[in-house]
Amino acid sequence: MELKTGIRNSRELTVTEDMTAASAGSGGQPVFSTPHMVALMETTAWASVEPCMEEGKSTVGTHLDIAHLSASPVGAHVKSESELIEIDGRRLVFKVSASDDAGLIGEGTHERFIIDIEKFMARTEGKLK
Repeated sequence: MELKTGIRNSRELTVTEDMTAASAGSGGQPVFSTPHMVALMETTAWASVEPCMEEGKSTVGTHLDIAHLSASPVGAHVKSESELIEIDGRRLVFKVSASDDAGLIGEGTHERFIIDIEKFMARTEGKLK
């Protein structure tokens, strides 16, 4: 698969108790948490380009600009969608969104950088020395 703008992906889930703001510590209400929505968006984007990566390469998230627009209750069906809209060297920019059966619940952009896994992990683990 060739890395090019226009690559799309989607992921779906059903909101469970352990995905709520109350459970995640991001609020007190039993609704789909912002951290879980963002993680779903990030996973959707990451998974869309992972098949395009050469051996030993992957991507890491570096920036999020996300609005959480509407709450979703436990039991709601949530769908996340991503589209790769820009490639600037190793920087990838995605348009991301999430919706439940009642409509849009979140949207924004997400940036990822292409990394060499071995070098990235060596630098990261070097922080412990």
